[in-house]
Amino acid sequence: MKIITYNINGIRAVLKKDFLKWLEASNPDVLCLQETKAMEDQFDKSIFEDIGYHFHLQPAEKKGYSGVAILTKKKPIHVEYGCGIEKYDVEGRVIRVDFDDISVLSIYMPSGASKPERQLFKLQWLKDFQSYIAELTKKIPNLVITGDFNICHKPIDIHNPYRLDGYPGFTEEEREWMTSFLSNGFIDAFRFLNPDPHQYSWWSYMGNARNKNLGWRIDYILLANSLRNQLIKSRHLTDARHSDHCPVVVELGIR
Repeated sequence: MKIITYNINGIRAVLKKDFLKWLEASNPDVLCLQETKAMEDQFDKSIFEDIGYHFHLQPAEKKGYSGVAILTKKKPIHVEYGCGIEKYDVEGRVIRVDFDDISVLSIYMPSGASKPERQLFKLQWLKDFQSYIAELTKKIPNLVITGDFNICHKPIDIHNPYRLDGYPGFTEEEREWMTSFLSNGFIDAFRFLNPDPHQYSWWSYMGNARNKNLGWRIDYILLANSLRNQLIKSRHLTDARHSDHCPVVVELGIR
């Protein structure tokens, strides 16, 4: 099974940038999207169905904001829209698809960078999300959590850890949360297989940051420990430039 996560920064925008051609060439079994920024009536989802994908969307109530989606080749046995917590579900931050042997989530965590109130909102989200996942794993042990976490876990995950220390996305509290979350039964698939530095998934549009590789690694695929032995490969698809993020892919020994 090949799973890709990708913050596309607007589905209508990427559809103008040969996104469908990229999708067909990449050929994932599951594609998790974040920041779709559209309601279902604002684009034609049949274009995905025409190339063999079931399309599932959890938009934000606010138009042009947030939103998550999952595309699947195989029809899921169940799709869960949201996490059951209204203040997050109205922002379109969680969607889950269930198959016989595995469940995959696409999540878009709050940024916290716009103003202090949003950072406080993010910190509350982290606590609530951890509780949500702890309950979910009691029913569904084989979880794959993908998405834009808006957190750099360790200094290796950010291009200038000294200057950016304490900035939203790289605060001590957020980093400690990530460590705690992983210790409760998950592995960071990319870092598990790729220990080298200077591997990022997001770059600012300013200052030619992407070409200089001045980035942040904030997009993750986390695997339940029960799936550890199924992990074959994980990498960043840095050639894909539909967004200020790049896709992250894992390949699992599951059909």
